[in-house]
Amino acid sequence: MANLVIDIGNTQTKLAIFDEQEIVFFEHFENISNAQIEEIVSGHHIAKAIVSSVKNEAGNGIKLDDKIKIYRFNYQMATNINNLYRTSATLGADRLAAVAAAVGLNPGKNNLVIDAGTCITYDFVDAGKNYYGGSISPGLNMRYKAMNNYTSALPLVSKDPNFSGSTGRDTVTAMQSGVQNGVKYEAEGFINSYMQQYASINIILTGGDGIFLDTLLKNSIFAPYIKNDPYLVLRGLNAIVQEYND
Repeated sequence: MANLVIDIGNTQTKLAIFDEQEIVFFEHFENISNAQIEEIVSGHHIAKAIVSSVKNEAGNGIKLDDKIKIYRFNYQMATNINNLYRTSATLGADRLAAVAAAVGLNPGKNNLVIDAGTCITYDFVDAGKNYYGGSISPGLNMRYKAMNNYTSALPLVSKDPNFSGSTGRDTVTAMQSGVQNGVKYEAEGFINSYMQQYASINIILTGGDGIFLDTLLKNSIFAPYIKNDPYLVLRGLNAIVQEYND
């Protein structure tokens, strides 16, 4: 029997079907309807489904066949970590699911999860499964849009995987230098800070810009410690729903 996992983010919805721990289907959508979901799951024997959303009640509109049990993910379901976040009810579902996945995939290890999405989040969980919180900063596209929105002269620029170097030679490349090098130096700073405190750390990148951030860090001294897993949040949700019964 398979599990259906749906993760509703700020800019897109990700849907995956797992057979145990293996992803047998994956797709992402700007928006998804119940009819689309029904068509996708029709060829699979779904035992359970879990829906996670960062948009408050957005996941409540998803309906499935009455024979399929749907769980709405909340912070109380991540029982494989010691959640010490002071406002657990306000913790982003994607952050929590990613941390839960990191612990499940790397038991007994220190893990730093960097989720490069609409925002970039840095979440650390220690080898004892203790999660205290992390950091949130603007994502790549948000930084570009902010410069365009809050100035009268700066254009709307997109990320450029071919940009390199530290000096922009015109306005566009100066903005690319500021944003892309800024994200790179920020990530390196957070990684270095945690590595100064802990002898051994797994660094896991995920999110829509995870591969792009991986490219920015490829020449970093931290590169050998970095893994990129674009499905980390989905893996975490799948692991949770596999073990969860109410």
